[in-house]
Amino acid sequence: MISYRRCGRSGLLLPDVSLGLWHNFGDVDDPKAARDMIVRAFEAGITHFDLANNYGPPAGSAESNFGKIFHENLAAHRDEIILSTKAGHTMWAGPYGEWGSRKHLLASLDQSLARMRVPYVDIFYSHRPDPDTPLEETMSALATAVQSGRALYVGLSKYPLPMLREAVEILRSMGVRTLIYQPPYSILNRWPEAEGIHAWLEENGIGSIVFSPLAQGMLTPKYVDGIPEGSRAARSEGFLQESQVMAQQEKIRALQHIANDLGMPLHYLALRWALQQQGVTSAIIGARTVAQLDDNLAALNVPNLSAETLQAIDAIAPALHKEHAEA
Repeated sequence: MISYRRCGRSGLLLPDVSLGLWHNFGDVDDPKAARDMIVRAFEAGITHFDLANNYGPPAGSAESNFGKIFHENLAAHRDEIILSTKAGHTMWAGPYGEWGSRKHLLASLDQSLARMRVPYVDIFYSHRPDPDTPLEETMSALATAVQSGRALYVGLSKYPLPMLREAVEILRSMGVRTLIYQPPYSILNRWPEAEGIHAWLEENGIGSIVFSPLAQGMLTPKYVDGIPEGSRAARSEGFLQESQVMAQQEKIRALQHIANDLGMPLHYLALRWALQQQGVTSAIIGARTVAQLDDNLAALNVPNLSAETLQAIDAIAPALHKEHAEA
């Protein structure tokens, strides 16, 4: 059953799981399955939909498809829905098609609003830190997004702690508070915890919404016995590679034993673990079908993991700094 958590020290409540449209909502995917998943998610209590300008493929198509589904099925519920998008990864050709300039961020936000056919988003993120653009410029674009009414809140994604601290302070000096931070985070990828990011966020009243809590499917029964044919890791393209899975195989099998002892699937263990960690407000889940979505939601019905179980997980997959993280 969905519950709602306060996002840091703010008035915003987020569902403990949010639906991400990173995969399975592009033009190459089944439009009926996309519609059914989005409608089912909202009916189940998932009020937050997480997008980015480059989600697809092709880039932009997830936002366009969401906009169509939203207007045909959920437009009457806009004030119950939290809609987020991001900019910063490669979106179009040329010098302004990515990174953190005002030119890119604000143009991208306008394009996202047009694709989704909405006048504003609830959360607009800088999707990744820009090593070359001054941080003040990137943060000024986020501030403008709020001050112009195109976004209600702003967030940051994947910023290392020193840059995150500076960005939050710059935004504060511009009269805009940072609502939320979005890192990859799972039992197999604990760098935000190892580097003290989650503790710092909690101390400063900033929420954390984690993506890939199932490590792109590695923390499911799918990869316990190797690389199944047709799986994401079996494809030559994409973010999850066979080498990543094989490097984690021993840990995956050990975690499966813990899940077996508790009488639950591995992905239930992984999602419950993520939601119990310090500072985590919400976890972004993905799905290919309604059945898969419902299965992830069922993980919310299992009890919290005991201290003994958490210690056993720590022994298998301790928190590592980013340069040593394997997933």
